[in-house]
Amino acid sequence: MIRPEERLIGAIARLILDPSAPPARHIAVGAASPIPAAACWLVKLLGHDVRLSLLHQANGNPFTEGTRELFDLAGQGRIDLFFLGGGQIDGQANLNLIGTGAWPGRAARFPGSFGSAFMYLMVPRTILFREEHSPRVLVPRVDHISAPGVSPPGVFRRGTAQALVTGRCVFRFDPAAARFALASVHPGETADSVRAATGFDYDAPGAPPLTADPTADELALLRGPVRARMAATYPAFCRRVFGEDVEHSHG
Repeated sequence: MIRPEERLIGAIARLILDPSAPPARHIAVGAASPIPAAACWLVKLLGHDVRLSLLHQANGNPFTEGTRELFDLAGQGRIDLFFLGGGQIDGQANLNLIGTGAWPGRAARFPGSFGSAFMYLMVPRTILFREEHSPRVLVPRVDHISAPGVSPPGVFRRGTAQALVTGRCVFRFDPAAARFALASVHPGETADSVRAATGFDYDAPGAPPLTADPTADELALLRGPVRARMAATYPAFCRRVFGEDVEHSHG
């Protein structure tokens, strides 16, 4: 049986390898992001020549001075792909990591913007990820913009969102139109169920395809070598998704 998390990992891995997108030679993953991290490991263990910089990795973290080095590399254009989420995400791919309600957003507090605005503008590709897919998360307009999905003419930015992966579907983002389009729905979902759970408007085909399941080879990698590489950093996630026999291994 394929777990929902494994399906999301496979969907993100396919987005990473999308031949129509700029190449992802150096991928960075922020803290507390086990599903994107697993997708990156899956891509690497499938044999693709990618460099992974995993900020939350217990061993082998490449940044000896913390995220200041991550921001420095991004500013130099030396990171090709990053992952971001938000307490709120709207149809223009704006992210809110501050909070809800009138400024300063104290109705519901989120973790904080940190470097999201800088990374969103400086990295050529960003995959947005949020497991919860509900009208309270995917809103018509975010209450506060931590990181803008698009920028006015004359504002320097290297990239935009490539896609948004949620617990219900995959959206692709068109930066020229500043608009999402439904790319696939996960098993158990329909065009109508996704529409009902989404607060923003988006484009959609009449009959969206199902999100593809991971292949047998991909599942074997996820449940074996990928799990082993993630066990020390994300032990609870590995136990819950891949089973109890988690081996602590190298990073």
